Amino acid sequence: MSTLAYEIVDVFTDRPFAGNPLAVVFGAEGLATEQMQALALEFNLSETVFVLPPTQVGATYRARIFTPADELPFAGHPSVGAAVTASRRGMFGVGQVTQECGAGVLPIEVTATGATLTGGVPTLSPELDPEPLLEMVGLDAADHTGPAPRVAGCGLEFPYLPVRPDAVARARLNTAAAERYGLDHVSVFSWDVGTQTAHARVFVPGMGVPEDPATGSAALGLGVWLVASGLLPGEGCSGYVVRQGAEIRRPSTLACTVTAAGGVAVGATVSGQVMPVARGEIAVPPFIG
Repeated sequence: MSTLAYEIVDVFTDRPFAGNPLAVVFGAEGLATEQMQALALEFNLSETVFVLPPTQVGATYRARIFTPADELPFAGHPSVGAAVTASRRGMFGVGQVTQECGAGVLPIEVTATGATLTGGVPTLSPELDPEPLLEMVGLDAADHTGPAPRVAGCGLEFPYLPVRPDAVARARLNTAAAERYGLDHVSVFSWDVGTQTAHARVFVPGMGVPEDPATGSAALGLGVWLVASGLLPGEGCSGYVVRQGAEIRRPSTLACTVTAAGGVAVGATVSGQVMPVARGEIAVPPFIG
């Protein structure tokens, strides 16, 4: 039976059994998409990433990222985890590398303990009605505070719903409401102006992930939302922190920056540490075509 090497790592944490667990699979260049999806479902983590040879000039490697239900063009914790794990396996050294993925060729600065990922081109939507988002997370109008929700992203977009600090822990996914409104995912958070820290929870029912412990792509897009909402400066580079996962016993810390010009975000980064947890081999699933 053919097998593939894999590692399980915890991303955006300085200790094992916290942060966001990730399966990193190597040697899968001969697999079809359906086989990769079957492996992601077998691991049944929020994401599984396959580290592959690059197909674009200037890329160090290619990453294909899958949830248990679907393939993603880009995601933060798989990008950080894949880069660090591949470096530790000797595929390349620490320093600047470039990852090819569905969002393009993105720079990643790798260290011995973690990595800093630069997101894709920032995007931003008009303001949204908060009511469907509030209903999706089991909250009401009194819980919404601050600027209006908007969709933002740096390679993968999320709706951002700002709420009162006490409302974050009370949020509960309402799957029926999500289906009724056609909502696949949402980031619900409170913002502490003094410490420039967000307490966030990210629900992703449309991709087989009820709640994600640490979401690098959502942390990147949050910076875009914060600049657009006037909560971070519209000029220069600002730092902010996202804390996530405590409610599901996977505390995570995501250190971020956003760069703005003329009141608009033009780039963002997210950094975190990567802790090894397990390694082994997994059988190659049969191709079903």
